[in-house]
Amino acid sequence: MSGSTPFKMRLVHLDLKGAPPKVSYLSEIFPLFRALGANGLLIEYEDMFPYEGPLRLLRAKYAYSPSEIKEILHLAGLNELEVIPLVQTFGHMEFVLKHAAFAHLREVDPFPCTLNPHEAESLALVGAMIDQVLELHPGAQRLHVGCDEVYYLGEGEASRRWLQQEQNSTGKLCLSHMRAVASHVRARRPGVTPLVWDDMLRELPEDQLAASGVPQLVEPVLWDYTADLDVHGKVLLMQKYQRCGFLRLWAAGAFKGATGPSQALPPVEHHLRNHAQWLQVAGSGPADSLQGIILTGWQRYDHFSVLCELLPAGVPSLAACLQLLLRGGFDEDVKAKTENLLGISSLEITDAVREGAGSFPGRSILALVTQVSLHLRSSVDMLLEGNRYVTGWFSPYHRQRKLIHPVMVQHIQPAALGLLAQWSALVRELEAALQLAFYPDAVEEWLEENVHPSLQRLQALLQDLSEAAAPQPPPTGPGGDAAQDP
Repeated sequence: MSGSTPFKMRLVHLDLKGAPPKVSYLSEIFPLFRALGANGLLIEYEDMFPYEGPLRLLRAKYAYSPSEIKEILHLAGLNELEVIPLVQTFGHMEFVLKHAAFAHLREVDPFPCTLNPHEAESLALVGAMIDQVLELHPGAQRLHVGCDEVYYLGEGEASRRWLQQEQNSTGKLCLSHMRAVASHVRARRPGVTPLVWDDMLRELPEDQLAASGVPQLVEPVLWDYTADLDVHGKVLLMQKYQRCGFLRLWAAGAFKGATGPSQALPPVEHHLRNHAQWLQVAGSGPADSLQGIILTGWQRYDHFSVLCELLPAGVPSLAACLQLLLRGGFDEDVKAKTENLLGISSLEITDAVREGAGSFPGRSILALVTQVSLHLRSSVDMLLEGNRYVTGWFSPYHRQRKLIHPVMVQHIQPAALGLLAQWSALVRELEAALQLAFYPDAVEEWLEENVHPSLQRLQALLQDLSEAAAPQPPPTGPGGDAAQDP
C-alpha cells in the first residue's frame, strides 16, 4: 500500500465497553479495514476479555471466550492487522472498581473511576489483568496500558497524606504508577512496548518527566479529537517529549465517539478535519518521530454512559479518515475512491435510504439507524405537537380527562396507527440487522435509548384515544345505583 502518508502505522480502535461486535461481524469488517488502509487494531477489551480466577467477575455477560480471542487474532493476521490490546491500569477503571470485591482499591471511595496507586494490591490487580491479556496475545509487540483521565488523583486519604511530604506532587504520583505498570509489562514480556495516553503527561515539567524513568519505558500517544486542533502546539509538545527522552511517539484522532455522548451518526466533516490537522502535525513535527496514528472509535464516554455511534454507523467516517491519512489529502479523486470501496454513491450521507446504502458490512444498520435518528422523533413530534386535530381537540387536558369529540377520533387515529405501523416495521428490520452484528444486551440498549421512547409516546396517544372514545359509564350515586334526578 503506497501513498504519501507520514504514518507508517494506522490503527483502528475497537472500544468494546459498549456494543462489542460479534466475531462473525469482525470477520466481515477486517478485510474492509485493510482495504481502506489500516494495518493495525487497538482493541480495548474492558469487560469483554475472558478473565479467569479471581478476575472472572469482571467478565460481561457476553464476554468473548478464549477461543473467540484466538479467532479474532487469527482474522486480524489474515488481514495483516497488528493487534495491540489495551488494558486500563489507572483511570477509567469503572468496570473493575464497580465490583464490591475491588471497591476498596478506589482512589476516592465513592467514585469507581480511579485506582488507588498507594496500595500494593492495586499493582497486583492490574498486573494480573496484564498477565492474562498478554497470555492470550502471545504475538503482541505492544500493549496499551491506558493511564488517561485519571480523575480525582491525589484526593484519596492515602494520597493526601503522601502529598503532605516535601517534594511530593500528583505528577510524581502519576509517573510512579505509570513506571510501576510499565516495568511490570517489560519484566513479564521484555519484547512488548507499553503505550500510554499522553494527557496526564502534557503539563508536567520537563525535568520531572526526564528524571522519572518513564520515557525509557513507554511510548506516549498524543490524542486530540477536535476539528481545529492546535497544530503548532502539538509540534511543541512533541519536541518537549523528545527532549524528555521519549524516543517514539504516536498520534490519535477519532472517527466516531468524540462529538457527543449520545451521538448516533458521526459528523464526517468534523473527523476528516481532525485527521487533516494530524497530517499537518506529522508534516511539521520532528522527522519520523510519530510511529503511527490511532483512529479512535469510542463506544461510550465511560463505562456508565450511554452508547454513542455504533461501529457500522461509523464506517463511512472511518473510511474517509483512513483514505485521507493514506493518500495525504482528501480531494475528489480520494473521495471517489472511498465511495467505491464502500459501494456508496455519495459520502455525504445525510438521509440514507433503506436500500442501496452501500456494499460494506453493516450497511443496512447504517441506513436504518440514519432513518431512526433523523426522522423518528421528529415525525412523532409532528403528530403530537403539529397536528391541528391533536393539539386542538386532544390536548393534554383532554387526554387526562378522557374527553374527545367523536368525529376527531376519525381524524387522529388513522394517522397515529399508520405512523406506528410504519416505524414498527422499520424497527423490526433494524432489530434483525443489529442482532446479526451485536449481542442481545447491546441491541436492547440501543433500541431502548433511541427507539422505544418515541414509539411509547405514539402508543400512549392511541391508548388515551381508545379510552376517550369508549362509552363512558353513567355516574353512580351514594348507594352505588345510577344517580336519579329528584
